[in-house]
Amino acid sequence: MEYSPKIKGRIHIDEKYIPILLDFAFDLNAIDHKTKYIISHSLVDKRTKPKVINFYKKIKITCYKQILERYKKNKKNKIIFVSDGFQNYKNAFNKLFFRVAELQFGVPIACKRYGYEHNNNPIERYNEDIEDRIKTMRNFGSFEGAENFLNLKIIIHNFINPHMQLQGKTPAEEAEIDLKLGRQKLLNLIKLQAKKKHHSLR
Repeated sequence: MEYSPKIKGRIHIDEKYIPILLDFAFDLNAIDHKTKYIISHSLVDKRTKPKVINFYKKIKITCYKQILERYKKNKKNKIIFVSDGFQNYKNAFNKLFFRVAELQFGVPIACKRYGYEHNNNPIERYNEDIEDRIKTMRNFGSFEGAENFLNLKIIIHNFINPHMQLQGKTPAEEAEIDLKLGRQKLLNLIKLQAKKKHHSLR
């Protein structure tokens, strides 16, 4: 399910450990700190450079046009990415967005202690919801099961549940993705996707 959200804030790159049996994986997410829309998501067993690049490519597919337009309009007002100090976040950014966007690299959660204007945890509420679910389940039984759960969680986050900081809007609505889902958002979203799939098979 790929839509083109309107970027209104900084794009924060964040991650969370996801326990799977006796091991764990990394849930990589990119979120617009103003709309709260999750632009990209990948569950990976290791944060290798190729896998982080694939994660960034999802942002490029849906948002590169407006990133480039912002750059061409005002090179001093580029769209800003924010990440912690993990080197592959910087490597992937430089490969896909060098020059046209800005990376604020090495921004920790406790940013004020280090003199930064903003921290790197705008996705904190979303991560807390996942943490609550993991506490109930303890861990996931398989990588595929974890991936399916997280994919659905993002759809619910972006399109179904209103966000408390968005005055009753969903992140998708705040990002100007108007699917006209009405009150029964989940049911109508399922119908919309089924209709799109049907037309693509014709």
